Amino acid sequence: MLQTLVSIALAVFFIASGWIVFAKAGDPGWAILVPFYNAYVMIRIAGLPWWCFLLLFVPLANVIVAVIVPFGIAKHFGKGVGFGFGLLFLGFIFYPILAFGSAQYSA
Repeated sequence: MLQTLVSIALAVFFIASGWIVFAKAGDPGWAILVPFYNAYVMIRIAGLPWWCFLLLFVPLANVIVAVIVPFGIAKHFGKGVGFGFGLLFLGFIFYPILAFGSAQYSA
């Protein structure tokens, strides 16, 4: 029972973090809940062209796009390459830092 409650609490926390990051970037927060659309919004937040979303469906190209997106997000939130690596490898820590910290989105 406790494990279930902790899992639900963590899920709500991470959804809230994504919601706030999207809202800071000027996109609707609810988009974090919609499969595929949330990936498209993340690509827009990262400043990549729309066709990069299509590359997510191409083997090997999707890996490259998935690596580039966190660095674009970090850049547009005024963070450096180190923070981009944090988003890439430790997103469960660094996305809440973006959400609840003082970082502001700039296009």
